[in-house]
Amino acid sequence: MKKTFVIDTNVLIHNPDSLTSFGDNEVVLPITVIEELDRFKSSTDERGRSARIVTRFLDGLRTDGAKLSEGVPLSNGGRLRIELNYEFDLPSGMNLAAADNKILMTALKLKKEGENVFFVTKDINARIKADALGIDARDYEKQKVNIEELYSGWKEILVSKEKLDNFYLNKELVLKNTDLNNNQFVLLKSEINPDKTALTKYLKKLNKIVPLFHQKTNTWGIKPLNMQQHFAMELLLCEDIKLVTLVGTAGTGKTLLAMAAGLHKTFNENRYNKILISRPIVPLGKDIGFLPGDKDAKLSHWMQPIFDNLEYLMFCNKNTEETYQSISKSERIELEAVTYIRGRTLPNQYFIVDEAQNLTPHEVKTIISRAGENTKVILTGDPYQIDNPYLDSNSNGLTYVAERFKGEEIFGHITLEKSERSYLSSLAVNLL
Repeated sequence: MKKTFVIDTNVLIHNPDSLTSFGDNEVVLPITVIEELDRFKSSTDERGRSARIVTRFLDGLRTDGAKLSEGVPLSNGGRLRIELNYEFDLPSGMNLAAADNKILMTALKLKKEGENVFFVTKDINARIKADALGIDARDYEKQKVNIEELYSGWKEILVSKEKLDNFYLNKELVLKNTDLNNNQFVLLKSEINPDKTALTKYLKKLNKIVPLFHQKTNTWGIKPLNMQQHFAMELLLCEDIKLVTLVGTAGTGKTLLAMAAGLHKTFNENRYNKILISRPIVPLGKDIGFLPGDKDAKLSHWMQPIFDNLEYLMFCNKNTEETYQSISKSERIELEAVTYIRGRTLPNQYFIVDEAQNLTPHEVKTIISRAGENTKVILTGDPYQIDNPYLDSNSNGLTYVAERFKGEEIFGHITLEKSERSYLSSLAVNLL
């Protein structure tokens, strides 16, 4: 029996290409969804853009007299239709005028008519209400990853004393029957003496494990404090790596390491014309529009963590001739909201996207595709601290990129585990 997928508006906003993700089944859009898309289409943000993409796609299906209300074929073998009617028989206490409830009423009507209905939504409360009404409710799963199985970027391998000695001597080691990904880090550990180790990484093109190229680098006054930070700094400084994802809880050093490497590459080595730092504007309270001043003045409130890290780095790098004021106001450091990245081409830039866990996979795709020649992109974030109401640790853009790019020659990832900010910060992460 074919399935009927009733799609909520937030799924289309999350991924405007989602309508072709349901195989050769029936895809139903309640007329209420079309009304919501119509309200969103004039917005200048990502939500408005997604709404416009969906409406253009639907309009393109209206060819040769095809009527969306009767159902039209999709390229993947499925069919799509717009449902005009919905069921009014809902439990007392539910607001019949609410858009979410109208969509649920459509799903309930189709279920009562004998269709094998699945309601797909990113809204947790909508899924709960659907379940209470006896409707099978699902999250949109196509771009989700299992956070518990997220690629860590490194692994530990026990080797014989002879192999470890051989690695120390030849600065390389060939391991047979390994399932390592390109640019994956390896902690080589002696089987006899666990204290005897080596920090290495795997290069697929050579099919060898090699030492870290930047293992003893003092980067803008910053030295890695643990193994994962050593791995992260290797990725950040390596010229062959064009995309880096750093995942970790508060205080693990994600942003600090990324900024230290960016300052070193831009100001010391002149590898890049500028550092571009961006963050998604996802407010916990009022939106950015309620803040005083022009765009730069508004952004200064959101970018304060960046300034804090920059000030700390200037303190650590006592040998620099630059001052905090000259660096922070330099044209070689640019701060920008993710909202304004669309349409730009960014060549020769060290591009840091902080708090990337608040971006959808579609938004991250848009951002990375802005990278021009000789641009390096770094995504940092904590997938357990998400403020976007329609994302979670499994469906955000940061973890999606880490899994999708795994094994690519120009990509590297590391999960930072230990908080180094302070003992208090570490306790807060572990106890609260």
